[in-house]
Amino acid sequence: MKDTSIETNPILKLTFSFSLDIMDYCEKLDTIKKYPLSKQLFKSGTSIGANANEAQDAESKADFIHKFKIAAKEIKETKYWLLLCKHSKSYPDTDKLLQKLHEIEKVVNKIIATSKSKQG
Repeated sequence: MKDTSIETNPILKLTFSFSLDIMDYCEKLDTIKKYPLSKQLFKSGTSIGANANEAQDAESKADFIHKFKIAAKEIKETKYWLLLCKHSKSYPDTDKLLQKLHEIEKVVNKIIATSKSKQG
């Protein structure tokens, strides 16, 4: 059974795809025994989409904004872990992940700003 909201909602589509990419990257980290960082990155990287998804059933506009603010925090944490990997000599390349994350960050920030301007 397909979840059409993931197919039709741009931020859900972006974050779902990113979560799958993070899962693949973390599997690569696990194969080279980088377990602690893999675990941290997996949690923060997949949490972005989970929070965006939760926001779709928010109880109020404030709850919607709050869930996207959590997603924004998870984006910052994920960026930190990916930058550590990028600048380490013994980790696989993260450039594509960082580029995708930047796109997600722009959309999430726009959602928050737009939602705040319409709140009231």
